[in-house]
Amino acid sequence: MEPSPAGEEEEGGGRFCASEHQHARYNPLRDDWVLVSAHRVKRPWHGQLEKPPPEDVPRWDPNNPLCPGATRANGEVNPQYEGTFVFPNDFPALQPDAPEPGDSDHPLFRAAAARGVCKVMCFHPWSDLTLPLMSLAEIRAVIDAWAELVAELGASYTWVQIFENKGAMMGCSNPHPHCQVWASSFLPNEACLEDRTQRQHLSQHGVPMLLEYAEQEAQRKERLVVENEDWLVVVPYWATWPYQTLLLPRRHVCRLQDLCEGERDSLASIMQRLLIKYDNLFEVSFPYSMGWHGAPTGPYLEEDCGHWQLHAHYYPPLLRSATVRKFMVGYEMLAQVQRDLTPEQAAERLRSLPEVHYKQRAKETS
Repeated sequence: MEPSPAGEEEEGGGRFCASEHQHARYNPLRDDWVLVSAHRVKRPWHGQLEKPPPEDVPRWDPNNPLCPGATRANGEVNPQYEGTFVFPNDFPALQPDAPEPGDSDHPLFRAAAARGVCKVMCFHPWSDLTLPLMSLAEIRAVIDAWAELVAELGASYTWVQIFENKGAMMGCSNPHPHCQVWASSFLPNEACLEDRTQRQHLSQHGVPMLLEYAEQEAQRKERLVVENEDWLVVVPYWATWPYQTLLLPRRHVCRLQDLCEGERDSLASIMQRLLIKYDNLFEVSFPYSMGWHGAPTGPYLEEDCGHWQLHAHYYPPLLRSATVRKFMVGYEMLAQVQRDLTPEQAAERLRSLPEVHYKQRAKETS
């Protein structure tokens, strides 16, 4: 589909305004389109209200399997860790020694081998902290551990997916700061898609797609949320979730382990600034799913992956308040992804928020 360019006269009269008129935007990273219907945000909401996350999480709970000294479901006892802590997932989706499926008897019924390992990484020993409330040194330790895991697991596996599901709304069952790391023998669907689109863009335009995109967004400013000398965060032009953001380096970097010391420090800083703004938006511990995408590993380490650019996706579900979320159902599942708020409106709202956490402000005024 090819929507009319912004500003053109439409049939029936009137001039197009992105914040008032529905239109479709192209996502070159996924090679698909999103329907933007900004006028719908004015409609009254009488649907489901979510329960806000609890504010009284205990710092240590012997029944929380992620706490130092706690006993996990498999009987293992966690050490009294004081920083990050990585351990094998007790219920892994991928295992390294799974047998291969047999040959298919029909092209409509294909199966393939899927091997890998799954790990859990705790960010901090305290359950009542999240990344925006951690110190820069503590966030930097998380980044270093991420880079080490990608290098370690990537030596053997094709893809290493780091992801954090924050909040019960995103399926997080344990209130403790942590993420998961799944390494697989295959390139997952999203990675395959981004590999194809980024490779195609470099071939056609001679520059990595997301490097060019970061340069464009740094100049245009309208979707910029936060930036520093090495990184910028934008609500992408093609965002699907209401306050979705994309974290991008300014220089060409393929993988987390390729970041230099200064870039890791500035990454800790910009992550903290973004996540404080997220929490400040509705003054709640902001739920999201986030994850890192970088060049494939394993056999790809010997190939030219210059079309890739390291980046992190943040997908938060909240739309209007701490209790009203965006649902991806109906039309979104069966036809095309649709959003109400324009990316520019979302970016402006995030950009205008203070960079002091609301909990810290409350302490200072009490």
